[in-house]
Amino acid sequence: MKIVSRNEELLRDALSCIPQPSSRASLASCNKLIRFEDISAAAFKIQCGVQKTPCMYSRLSKQYGMDIYLKKEFLQYTGSVKERGVLYLLMSLPQEQQRKGVIVSSDSNFSMAVAYHASELRIPVFVIMPTSTAPARVKTCRDYGAMVISYGATDKDSQLHARRLAQENSYLYLEEEDSAVYLSGLGTVGLEMYEQVPKLDAVIFPAGGHCGLLAGSAAALKHLNPHISVIGVESESFPVLQQSLKAGHPTDDQACNNHHFYGDVSGVCFGSNSLQLTGKLVDKVVAVREEDILISMLRLLEYERATIDAEGAIGLAALVAGKLPELKGKRVAVVICSGNLELHLLQQCIARALTLDNRVCRFSLVISDCPGDMSKLLEILAREEARVLDIKQERTFVTSELFTIQVICTVETRDKIHTAQLRNALLERYPTTAWTER
Repeated sequence: MKIVSRNEELLRDALSCIPQPSSRASLASCNKLIRFEDISAAAFKIQCGVQKTPCMYSRLSKQYGMDIYLKKEFLQYTGSVKERGVLYLLMSLPQEQQRKGVIVSSDSNFSMAVAYHASELRIPVFVIMPTSTAPARVKTCRDYGAMVISYGATDKDSQLHARRLAQENSYLYLEEEDSAVYLSGLGTVGLEMYEQVPKLDAVIFPAGGHCGLLAGSAAALKHLNPHISVIGVESESFPVLQQSLKAGHPTDDQACNNHHFYGDVSGVCFGSNSLQLTGKLVDKVVAVREEDILISMLRLLEYERATIDAEGAIGLAALVAGKLPELKGKRVAVVICSGNLELHLLQQCIARALTLDNRVCRFSLVISDCPGDMSKLLEILAREEARVLDIKQERTFVTSELFTIQVICTVETRDKIHTAQLRNALLERYPTTAWTER
């Protein structure tokens, strides 16, 4: 299949050397190019099953010197853009297979989307999760209507068990891959953004190993307007896509972190179709630090009242880190693709982000253990408008002169400039003040 568009030759070349898909107990990857008509058909077919999420002007625009529009895919029912590809995939299954059912493994956004939409379509659905999966995720999939089985200590164990059950019971084992059907569903994001924001100059997508959203949406956007810059963003710690593009094939030797904070950002590159489309259609792929992702999550929480995970925040992180200076003064859309951050991680991420953003700082100093000295310190903090979060006094293990105490204080400030002002005021009164570096 070929793309029928102004970029027809470019797109035909993109997949001219894709190898034939290997046989496995899953939905076979359709080794052919997606057409713009396929994406349009997907948009029509799934319109009643997924949200047409808003793409809204952001208050962050002034801060970063460009018109920023946020495509809020985290507002989907399961909190992830993966619903688009999953729903189209399930609706495209033969009726006989829909009757027999499907099975997935892992606790990813893909699995949760399958659990929800299969249940809505009355397709029997089974989800195999490792025993280490957070109880909240297990409960969520069960609430969606899936039969959830906890098995194995690792993702590999649960995958092997799921494949065995699929073979024994004629279930269809589904895993996230880059079939034409799945990419067409994901590509509907590009269609919507083009309709919602006129005169777009650039669109920023999360990348990483699972670059189906980037590839599918790029096919739609480049067909509609080849002058729109399509940019992918991945983590510096896991430059899976950049390494795969450099090698010319999906790489599987990347050191991937399975910490839930990273989600699909750290996954291995899963398909040649997506990789080849990305190499031909995507204008740029940049990498950002973990610190930039955390600050991006903080900005989205403060300015957009949105609780976003790392995968959802990584696109904006490229702007936070100043990785795309060429977009200054331009009209830019950023896809916020996922908002499934576990509650126990939320507190850690925000606390760390506030420290990285110079909004929470800690210092220690030694004062005389006399009445009034502590109140003088507190007066300075009040005068400088610093909010005290925690204060501790150490008497027993102080190594300085007798009758002195060490005070360890954690305070909240407005920004980096406010922190510097507070530091100067304290050093003027207490020259031995020591600041804890972040």
